[in-house]
Amino acid sequence: MSRVLLADDDATQLELCARLLETGGHQVLLGYCVEEAFRLVPSADVVVMDLRFRNADGYPDAQEGLSLIRRIRDSGCGVPLIVMSGWPEELHGSPEQSRVARVMVKPVRITALLAAIRELVI
Repeated sequence: MSRVLLADDDATQLELCARLLETGGHQVLLGYCVEEAFRLVPSADVVVMDLRFRNADGYPDAQEGLSLIRRIRDSGCGVPLIVMSGWPEELHGSPEQSRVARVMVKPVRITALLAAIRELVI
């Protein structure tokens, strides 16, 4: 199967989703912060990421996720990006929206996530 990079600063959500994806046959890489996720992107076939990561002040901030999207695309990497967020409106209408393959609203059914990954990783 594919190598899926999960990027989220909520360790519990990240590890639960990782177990479910591994059960589906995927190899999972974990990025617990924006920097770690960006470093792992070249090893991934698809990136599944939250939008809100903790900023320098420790508060959840969609600007962190938007910045990650820009960094990935500006680096020339064309890996498919799936954004899973409870606040998708923070992405809608932004320039970054056109740079992602899918936006999924949390909570996401694992069957829907697996189907999206299958569609995007050919």
